[in-house]
Amino acid sequence: MRNRRKRPIIRTHKKLTDMLADKKHVDHSSLRSKTISMESPLQNQETTEKVVGELIPVLHVMVDRVKSLLGDPMDLIVREFEFELEHKVTATLLFLEEMNDSQVLNEFILSPLMSLSSDKQSSPVPVNHALHYIKQNALALGRVLDVETEDELVEALLAGFSVLLVEGNMKGLKLGTTGGKVRGIEEPSSEVVIRGPKDSFTESIKTNISLIRRRVRSKDFRIEKYKIGEITHTDVAVVYLENIANPLLVKEIKERIEEVKTDGLLESGQLEEFIQDETVTVFPQFLNTERPDVVIGNLLEGRVGIIINGTPFVLIAPAQFIQFFQSSEDYYMRYDISTFLRLLRFSVFIISLIAPSIYIALTTFHQAMIPTTLLFGIAAQREGVPFPAIAEALVMEITFEILREAGIRMPRAVGVAVSIVGALVLGQAAVQAGLVSPAMVIVVGITAVASFAIPSFAVATSARLLRFPLMLISSIFGFYGLTLALIVIIAHLSSLRSFGYPYLSPFAPIQTQDLKDSLFRFPITKLFKRPKKLSKQNQTRTQPYTVKKKREEETTR
Repeated sequence: MRNRRKRPIIRTHKKLTDMLADKKHVDHSSLRSKTISMESPLQNQETTEKVVGELIPVLHVMVDRVKSLLGDPMDLIVREFEFELEHKVTATLLFLEEMNDSQVLNEFILSPLMSLSSDKQSSPVPVNHALHYIKQNALALGRVLDVETEDELVEALLAGFSVLLVEGNMKGLKLGTTGGKVRGIEEPSSEVVIRGPKDSFTESIKTNISLIRRRVRSKDFRIEKYKIGEITHTDVAVVYLENIANPLLVKEIKERIEEVKTDGLLESGQLEEFIQDETVTVFPQFLNTERPDVVIGNLLEGRVGIIINGTPFVLIAPAQFIQFFQSSEDYYMRYDISTFLRLLRFSVFIISLIAPSIYIALTTFHQAMIPTTLLFGIAAQREGVPFPAIAEALVMEITFEILREAGIRMPRAVGVAVSIVGALVLGQAAVQAGLVSPAMVIVVGITAVASFAIPSFAVATSARLLRFPLMLISSIFGFYGLTLALIVIIAHLSSLRSFGYPYLSPFAPIQTQDLKDSLFRFPITKLFKRPKKLSKQNQTRTQPYTVKKKREEETTR
């Protein structure tokens, strides 16, 4: 069952300079291989030899180069203007229209620069010192960096920065004006809770990091950024708490991310497939969430978060099987209610997995296990049904899966109505037509509802996939085949690892300390320690609670 894939040791942090240099250009578009000669009127018409990869001090030539490199895009804005230093100076501001904040550009760059005059300067500023003067005195921005090559200029534009070029200068300025239209912070759509925070991650990696920063005000919070994708250059951030997370776990995750080589990365699910331990399994090896409080709770236990730009779903590693039946709401309610809900979720997972298989095995091979009165009722219902129990179950399950998929793909206003009404109408029609028995409709309906009660969609999907082979095995071998199949599934779960950590922990291997927060949740005042295998450095989470005792002593005086 185990298939540990050997990953090629390939580094993906390929700089834009290397990518552009790999392009086969035989003309003047080569960035490093050729040189050109030019005459600059600001250099007394002296002819200089220049490497093409460096910036050109002649503005119109430099702008033409940038347009050529980017394919003259329609959203590239070239704003040329003048300001006064020692004499009139021409400058150009380059930016991609929908990736920058126009208000910041107007108020903090264009307005201050165009209002510059020699009267405001204590001494005349020569042209070759213009950029330094502007950087120190004219720009009211927090992030201003130098740009020295064409590669850096193009990379800055594509990342959403604006670039300021001044006539006669061999450098430019990269300005932090990133903006544009992004989706605002909304309530989570896939992890709804009654009690707890209502904010969720968005598609912006900067917004997602800020949501975590607002809650984790610790000097030990670490963020390490990577770029994945030869074409998309997708930003990926690894976040963890340095004083809690295992350094070996952090190192392993970073090495696996660095080994990924692909043209583009669009969603966290793609990265999950690249870096997961096992390739042949239906069970998820990462916990994905769109809730900041879930990420922070796992960071406090010693896990690592992986944030990908362009998706609101953050990956958490390593993952354990029991985590998929826990909800963030469990920690905001009383421990007894949380324990009941966890047991209920695990029970509905078992129902979703084997309920149709049990019905098929009972009606096909083990009728003696059914109470006599119930057996007569089932036999009477099946009297006019021409198909065996397995055929009934397959037809109903496949029909319901079609309705569920249709409800997801259809417009939201009618999707839910179609799935619910369709199931009722088709189920009733099938019973009246004598194609299936009423008992089978009930079993399939309970199974379908149970799958929706599982907090994790990934684990619910795993149960849906395993349900069909278990039904077939039960129709051939009865309870004996079903029992053997369940043993194989449990053995497979026991063999799984998530970044080297046992998937069934704390049950296999048994970890007595971690059992306090597994299927059962002890009172939060009793959860003194973090998971033993995750937090090697700082295992103490909560100090013993003594406030109640002090109050009792005060009241008895």
